Amino acid sequence: MGISFDKALGVHPAALQLRLARAELLSANLANVDTPNFQAKDIDFAREMQRSRSESAFGHAPQVKYRVPYQPSRDGNTVSLDVEQAEFSKNTLEYQTSLAFLNSKISGLKKAIEGK
Repeated sequence: MGISFDKALGVHPAALQLRLARAELLSANLANVDTPNFQAKDIDFAREMQRSRSESAFGHAPQVKYRVPYQPSRDGNTVSLDVEQAEFSKNTLEYQTSLAFLNSKISGLKKAIEGK
């Protein structure tokens, strides 16, 4: 009887992959805060996780959406520095949490394999 790593690790590998993709988008938003006509983008994390569970969408690119600005700027840029910094910080914290859960799962599997 073999170990099913997909079942043993749960949703954490997919969550890490999605959080990483989101971090890249949010950092691009922050880098372009002063770029005229730049449109801020984001991922609906909950919806994408649901999609990856219902479909076999693991490994597929997430659906990227444009962020609706609270107050658009005159130059057409939709990046709000405060919003992007808060979302980036939140995403980083949640990435670290998923990484800790995954690390715990792997540690548990290692102990089970070693018979401890």
